[in-house]
Amino acid sequence: MVFSGLSQAQGQTGSPCGDPFRNHYGPYDYRVTTPQQRAIVENVHFTPAVESLRAGNTSMGPGGDLDYTLNVYPNHHRALMSMMKFAVRERNARPGGVQFSIECRFDRAERFRPDDAMVKVIHGLYLIQTGKPADAITKLEQARELDSNNANVHYNLGLAYFDLKKFDQALESAHVAYAQGFPLPGLRDKLRRAGKWRDPVPVVESASPEVTMPESVEDAVQPDPQAAPAAD
Repeated sequence: MVFSGLSQAQGQTGSPCGDPFRNHYGPYDYRVTTPQQRAIVENVHFTPAVESLRAGNTSMGPGGDLDYTLNVYPNHHRALMSMMKFAVRERNARPGGVQFSIECRFDRAERFRPDDAMVKVIHGLYLIQTGKPADAITKLEQARELDSNNANVHYNLGLAYFDLKKFDQALESAHVAYAQGFPLPGLRDKLRRAGKWRDPVPVVESASPEVTMPESVEDAVQPDPQAAPAAD
């Protein structure tokens, strides 16, 4: 794959959060690069110590290395998650050593790739953790529109609905998330402790209708003039 940055005109340079389309290297879409391409940045700036917020690698703390990673890959899911955790841990939207606040990082990532559902999931999770469940629902519903088969979307929607005491919606989201294989029991446990958990109603398959044999070969192959065309 040949990397190519996007035009400066796409960057909305008037934003207080800067232009996510301009960087001395990249920027690139995290989702469509290979592990080998990502390793050029990750091996230096997104080491395990940086990701876990234990230390920086080329900077005094993790902030500088997370900044570098997110400048090259504005929608780098794991780096965005680490930056979110950094802000929550420090109780500061712009913790020490970082260039942009976490709100700006979400803004930049969403402007860079509006179709990336996981960016909106991480943003929604941040809003849940900072006590804004109504805003989280708005963001997570945007993610659901992009990827309705994402168990993370439904799980975190359930958490936000639970915080707003909308237990029916929380239960519905939980059922979808667990049906899609989400592994963490936290939402189910919350609903159980609140006395709101119910197991999903099993789907009962109806019995196959009795097959009537045609009286002749012609009856079996005769087309139906009212039949709808097959879907593409």
